[in-house]
Amino acid sequence: MYVDVSQYDVGEKARFQLPVMKENDTHCIDFNYLLTSPDGSSPGTLNVLVKVNKGPLANPIWNVTSYTDWLRAELAVSTFWPNEYQVNAGQNATFQCIATGRDTSNNKLWLQRRNGEDIPVALTKNINHRRFAASFHLNEVTNQDQDLYRCVTQSERGSGVSNFAGLIVREPPHPIAPPQLLGVGPTYLLIQLNANSIFGDGPIILKEVEYRMTSGSWTETHAVNSPNYKLWHLDPDTEYEIRVLLTRPGEGGTGKPGPPLITRTKCAEPMRTPKRLKIAETRSRLIAVDWESLGYNITRCHTFNVTIYINSAYTPRHLVGSLPPYTNVSLKMILTNPEGRKESDETIIQTDEDVPGAVPSQSLRATPFEDRILLYWKEPAEPNGIIIQYEISYIGVRSFDPSVPLQRPGLTVSLPSNATYHLFSQLHPGVTYQLSIRASTSKGFGPATMLNVTTNISAPTIDEYDGSEAFLNETATTITVLLKPAQAKGAPISAYQIVVEEVNPQRTRRQASSDCYEVPVSYHIASSGGSPYYYAAQLSPSNLPEPLPFTVGDNKTYQASVYCLYFSKTENSANYTHFALGMPGCRMFCPESGKPEVIPDPAKQTDRVVKIAGISAGVLVFILLVRLTDKTPAPLLDENHSGSAAENSRLLDVPRYHCEGTESPYQTGQLHPAIRVADLLQHINLMKTSDSYGFKEEYESFFEGQSASWDVAKKEQNRTKNRYGNIIAYDHSRVILQPIEDDPSSDYINANYIDVSGNASNATIGPVHETVYDFWRMVWQEQSACIVMVTNLVEVGRVKCYKYWPDDAEVYGDFKVTFVEVEPLAEYVVRTFTLERRGFNEVREVKQFHFTGWPDHGVPYHATGLLSFIRRVKISNPPSAGPIVVHCSAGAGRTGCFIVIDIMLDMAEREGVVDIYNCVKALRSRRINMVQTEEQYIFIHDAILEACLCGETAIPVCEFKAAFYELIRIDSQTNSSHIKDEFQTLNSVTPQPQPEDCSIALLPRNQDKNRFMDGLPPDRCLPFLITIDGESSNYINAALMDSYRQPAAFIVTQHPLPNTVKDFWRLVYDYGCTSLVMLNEIDLAQGCPQYWPEEGMLRYGPVQVECMSCSMDCDVISRLFRVCNLTRPQEGYLMVRQFQYLGWAGHREVPASKRSFLKLILQVDQWQREGEEGEGRTIVHCLNGGGRSGVFCASSIVCEMAKRQSVVDVFHAVKTLRNSKPNMVDTPEQYRFCYDLALEFIESS
Repeated sequence: MYVDVSQYDVGEKARFQLPVMKENDTHCIDFNYLLTSPDGSSPGTLNVLVKVNKGPLANPIWNVTSYTDWLRAELAVSTFWPNEYQVNAGQNATFQCIATGRDTSNNKLWLQRRNGEDIPVALTKNINHRRFAASFHLNEVTNQDQDLYRCVTQSERGSGVSNFAGLIVREPPHPIAPPQLLGVGPTYLLIQLNANSIFGDGPIILKEVEYRMTSGSWTETHAVNSPNYKLWHLDPDTEYEIRVLLTRPGEGGTGKPGPPLITRTKCAEPMRTPKRLKIAETRSRLIAVDWESLGYNITRCHTFNVTIYINSAYTPRHLVGSLPPYTNVSLKMILTNPEGRKESDETIIQTDEDVPGAVPSQSLRATPFEDRILLYWKEPAEPNGIIIQYEISYIGVRSFDPSVPLQRPGLTVSLPSNATYHLFSQLHPGVTYQLSIRASTSKGFGPATMLNVTTNISAPTIDEYDGSEAFLNETATTITVLLKPAQAKGAPISAYQIVVEEVNPQRTRRQASSDCYEVPVSYHIASSGGSPYYYAAQLSPSNLPEPLPFTVGDNKTYQASVYCLYFSKTENSANYTHFALGMPGCRMFCPESGKPEVIPDPAKQTDRVVKIAGISAGVLVFILLVRLTDKTPAPLLDENHSGSAAENSRLLDVPRYHCEGTESPYQTGQLHPAIRVADLLQHINLMKTSDSYGFKEEYESFFEGQSASWDVAKKEQNRTKNRYGNIIAYDHSRVILQPIEDDPSSDYINANYIDVSGNASNATIGPVHETVYDFWRMVWQEQSACIVMVTNLVEVGRVKCYKYWPDDAEVYGDFKVTFVEVEPLAEYVVRTFTLERRGFNEVREVKQFHFTGWPDHGVPYHATGLLSFIRRVKISNPPSAGPIVVHCSAGAGRTGCFIVIDIMLDMAEREGVVDIYNCVKALRSRRINMVQTEEQYIFIHDAILEACLCGETAIPVCEFKAAFYELIRIDSQTNSSHIKDEFQTLNSVTPQPQPEDCSIALLPRNQDKNRFMDGLPPDRCLPFLITIDGESSNYINAALMDSYRQPAAFIVTQHPLPNTVKDFWRLVYDYGCTSLVMLNEIDLAQGCPQYWPEEGMLRYGPVQVECMSCSMDCDVISRLFRVCNLTRPQEGYLMVRQFQYLGWAGHREVPASKRSFLKLILQVDQWQREGEEGEGRTIVHCLNGGGRSGVFCASSIVCEMAKRQSVVDVFHAVKTLRNSKPNMVDTPEQYRFCYDLALEFIESS
């Protein structure tokens, strides 16, 4: 072929097009070419351009210039190439070209872009001896890199070219809108992803939600396959930022986060109330209170309130004012936030005394007499302390008689505190007195209360006549008498009246008293028989300034009187008439009764005092009588006005029941037969799962409330002997004390005999202060040797029982109680006392068994401790002793549980059956509401089932060796042993925790803190970390466990992981751990690093650890550390000893030497007793915080039990540990080793 380019100008292109090759294959074109021109120069450059599959020509793939000879060239054209190549923006795109031949330095390889850009080769690699591959990289591609690319190779002999491949750059998607909040709680947020509207390219193959605290880093990302998602396990009242991530196919397909949703969780209920409540100052009406500063880990909310908060919730002090003086104030702090509240225990503090309030004016009752006033009062409604005296005074303020002096000073009287009345004497009649009374405490007198009282007006009096002084002269029709002026008594004299009365033996004497003459009667009326007397004269006081003679019967008129004065003889005898002159004073117009005034006995005076109206004037009546007459003594006050009005009784919270008799309403045993022990497990499972008749229905069938009379308990004098008004002693079963002389009510104590199935006990209340003496009287009288106490003195801030025992020696009435010894254990305390009584030559020993493991609410989580407690009581009570005294607070709920379990254990052993339902009914017939809740009723069943399944596993030390060999003996028929069977029983009764029991360990943020996901610690046993370390949570894989003598003495944990070493030292410091027991080897492959400094000082988060010394003894390396919390340097440092045990190889189930392991236990025990007054805790760790740690703890408990109680109970020790963590002592070999170690301990002791 020939191409003439002569007609083209310089720079122009001439094109020669080869025929189209349509086969879809690799085509090789072999051709010769010659570049020539007439003048011998090169005509230009030969460019070879290839267009494949209608693609662009792009740049030349081969060219040549300035050759004047024929040359041969080869072109390889391939139509094979992917049509497109997708990559996500921001990622690296790689093109690979496969070429035939060998890769030499003379070959040129490049990636040719449609726009002419050439991309050099990045890497070549021989595939085989005939082929090699070339790679081309486009770094962090963007949309601008999207284009067509092809591979080009060139050598001196020719060139090769591929088809174009399209590079498509996809933009990773991201949401247009932020997530939408659908719901919110304290620990969760419910969101809608809003992922349908996006920027970028799809398809979306993955949706993710990432979130963080607004002040934290992005740590949590969750894949989501639904439109909505719930974020769990968040912190309360915390602001979170939530974003949605979308991912398309391919590397780098995750787009940038979408717009964030910023929202806040709700507050959660506070964790607890403030601790370290301290009374800083106490006054009469004010208490200053201090408490710890409140952090978020306590309040669980940034907005919270303390009920006694005043200025700032972060200022831990408050003045509680306006309190009543001298009062036991129950101070309860309540920490509240919008979602809940936590109440602290009550702190009871007594305010100081203050001056008392006024004596209630309504309580003042005054009974006036003529010259005396009887005043009653009551104690001030606000005594504000102990009243030590009363001060009473009076002063006259006005009088009916102007002659009575009022200006003289009044009288002040001091009376003792128990006085409630006073009689004022030597007063004047008809005078109004102002009475004043005020009370005093040690702080002084309070305000006075005033009362005005007017004394009664008295009849005027006249001096006595001497002999015949009164009669001056007599005639046949007249008589002259000497009239003397009278003395007024409380009011001026208005008139003198002379009355003549005839005394005729044949005439009936008038029934009215002769003291008064109600109606003025004239002589004519009297002489006609209408009256035995008549008014002879009336004189004004001015007419009688001094003694004057007066003649009766002279027919004169005095003071314009209408009376005609006549004299008529009344009796003739021996020619002369006898007269008698009387001078009774008379109030004007006589009162209804002529009885003389009587001062009532104040003790018999009632509130209803008859008030007699005062009289404004007095009338003196001179009476002429024929003879002197006797006066009948006046009777005392009416009986209706005597006696003391009883004060209103303080009502007790006792419901009123109508009781027909003293027998129980129960029909015992009608529908609830006893259950065989073999069927008990099935029965309990059925009752717990039944929908028709279960424990709830069975418990509700019990009779509730009073079922017998309790008249004695309801007597007023016994009111203070009852702690609760609705739980008191029935009459028919009450314990009757021998009464004290002159005190018939002293035979009562709130206690009942419980005698069911031969088990005798006395159920009673926790003594109150008033009944401590009665309590010891009952113990002595009943010859009781054991007291069982199933309550603490104070629970949830409420006093449940008065401390009725001494710490040394104490005298209660005629009893002396002396403390002998105390044995504190993890779940109960045993105290021993001696009891003596005055006048008795006898000293008795009394043991008190105080169960401290009952929680403030509900029932114990497991019955293991209570069953051990009951067995201890049984073996300690002498056969000859009287009934066991059992009490809680009310003597009903927990007391009933103890007694029922005690009775049923005996029945199960003796008869092979249990009859719990009818036992409870029988107890309720003797004391009200024994076993108070359904929860207690179910607990009784579970406790008895555990006891029946496990049996008695304690072995006396003296019998242990023989029993041990019997335990390990292999039965030839079963090819098993008792110890193997015992371990299988242990596995069957070990509670298996459910996921919800370990919810905190399973939180996403805590999962990397667990070495293994089985054997996690339950939530209820976790020691939450207190010291804050950045954003690290307060969780650590550890569990609190009881030792033999101390609750929560052990903390069992895994060997620290590399990421939990800081948490481990926080645990050591926060819980005062003075011993570390290490039972595994350091193994970095299993994530067991060295967590301590070998020398010098290292800091682990907020805790600084300094190695003080290191020593080795046999298989134990002992290191002493000084540990300091840098966030709380004021607390000083903690001395911690680590015991690294080397005698337990990683591949062995048990230690190689019993003796060296026992030595380890004894060393730890000695160090604990020497340091921190024995209060420090012990951390025990192995690889998983299970089997090996359990062997150490169980062996420690068994040795302590053998030493102090002289029994060995390996089963109980391991069962107690497994109640907290089920993988403790997890192989039969380890269980057997605990027995081996017990034998080693006994033989070496």
